[in-house]
Amino acid sequence: MNTMIEMLPFLIPLLIAEAALLGYTLRHILTHRNYKRGNRTLWLIVVILGMNFIGPILYFILGKEEA
Repeated sequence: MNTMIEMLPFLIPLLIAEAALLGYTLRHILTHRNYKRGNRTLWLIVVILGMNFIGPILYFILGKEEA
């Protein structure tokens, strides 16, 4: 328990960054219609199930269509 409290200053910024990236990614998926690969449903599933940075990063690398 004591170790968890010691790690808290490092975990809080990481959790905030993860939540911000997830929120931005979900907003982008829901407001755009075109994707390089896949469709909206596929990317929502990938991003929600791969929440720990991996899903959103995959979307921006593989799914987001350039403007």
